[in-house]
Amino acid sequence: MWISWATRMRASFGASFLWLVTLVYFNQGFRSFVWTAISYQMKDVLKLSPSSSQFLVSVAHSPWSIKPIYGILSDCIPINGRRRLPYLVIATILSLLPWLVLGLVTSARSSGNLFAAFLTVQNLGSAMADVVVDAMVAEAVRSELAEFAGDLQSLSWLSMALGGIFGSLLGGYTLSQLRIDTIFLLFSILPAIQLLSCSLIKESPLESDGAQNHDSKTMKFKDDVDHSNRKNSFIKTSKTSKRKSKRNNDNKRINLKYESPIRQPRSRLERYCISLKSAICNLVGTFKQPIILRPMAWFFFSNITVPSLSTVMFYYQTEVLKLEASFLGTARVIGWIGLMLGTYIYNRYLKHKRLREVLLMAHVGLGIGCLLDIILVSKLHNQLGIPAKHVVLWGSAFSDTIRQFKLMPFLILSGRLCPHGIEGTLFALFMSINNLGSTLGAFLGAALASALNISSDSFHNLIFGISIQLLATLFPISFLFLIPKEATGLAS
Repeated sequence: MWISWATRMRASFGASFLWLVTLVYFNQGFRSFVWTAISYQMKDVLKLSPSSSQFLVSVAHSPWSIKPIYGILSDCIPINGRRRLPYLVIATILSLLPWLVLGLVTSARSSGNLFAAFLTVQNLGSAMADVVVDAMVAEAVRSELAEFAGDLQSLSWLSMALGGIFGSLLGGYTLSQLRIDTIFLLFSILPAIQLLSCSLIKESPLESDGAQNHDSKTMKFKDDVDHSNRKNSFIKTSKTSKRKSKRNNDNKRINLKYESPIRQPRSRLERYCISLKSAICNLVGTFKQPIILRPMAWFFFSNITVPSLSTVMFYYQTEVLKLEASFLGTARVIGWIGLMLGTYIYNRYLKHKRLREVLLMAHVGLGIGCLLDIILVSKLHNQLGIPAKHVVLWGSAFSDTIRQFKLMPFLILSGRLCPHGIEGTLFALFMSINNLGSTLGAFLGAALASALNISSDSFHNLIFGISIQLLATLFPISFLFLIPKEATGLAS
């Protein structure tokens, strides 16, 4: 069955295209390999406090919050007549160079500001590549290939999940065997392979400027011929009875003759500006509709109101609980498995339920995840006879499973709300709203950790921070009325 499916996919899309899609999404998941090293670089080498590390990570991930910009640029401003491949090459180069510099130049990874700058550039490249490949996938399944849309999306998600699992497994192990700069250089191999793979894809150029100018001249000539024919017909009419009508029509013809060239953009820059303005206006006009604005507002506020303390918990687990890097990598693998389990449970049991009920369940479950952190930080697990590793391991699996109950409705609702014609750009905007909310939530978590004076040497107030996070997690339940009442998790 798998061989037959792979053969059909290859015959439909081509081996080169499938390889590139698989590689890009695998790289996105495999980033967990290097981000384990980044966490230790900030903690052990740069000696940053938990709040400072969380702030730096939030800044580095900010390019994921402006994904629509990349989509609009690739849609409206082709490079050398091509809209996708040049942008993918640029994105891959931006993903590759920072790892080479961080691996080879000691000062680049020894300064907090430089380190954050290179990580931001790398995320810029990764986010741009994600948007471009999403657009390529959407274009590939149009018309006669629409039946393979689900298969191509499944391939994408499977590639990302496998990348995340292998990256998490290898990340913790290699950190105990290799230096951090070597890990950066090793990770640069994947973007380098991705860059070489771009040469396997051929993208047909768009219509040239000369062809567009020729069409403009043809339309102009046609207007002049119509103008001459209409003028001769008016000469044959009675001057006394048709004078007023002739004068009005002559004025219209004169306006047509002089306005026609003005309607056509005179330069490539003007055409690009008009195209950009049109795309932005359509995007804003569509997004302002209440049926779209209200649900997206809920998802945004449900992220921004919850302070993230993930980096602070990483410091606690390594400094207080003394958990090894290899074990934390295993915990992330369990988290990826929990993510896939959450997807299965949602599709099997929850997609027919109302979204309000599913999202209520998700936030209650996330609140339970906060309770597990409280048990861990308060050392209550010792009184219950439960090892700390078990709490971390299964707490990670539980939290990632529950998060998928929230992410799946978001993805499905976003797909249903996207009107025909701007699906890719609007979906990128939805994802950016989700990413921006999470980033701002991380900034809020950094501010909370700083206000509570949580440091690498003092975690006494961490339990108060997690308690505030618990209350904030339950708060979005109070404005679930923004979600359409009868909406379910079905895709159609």
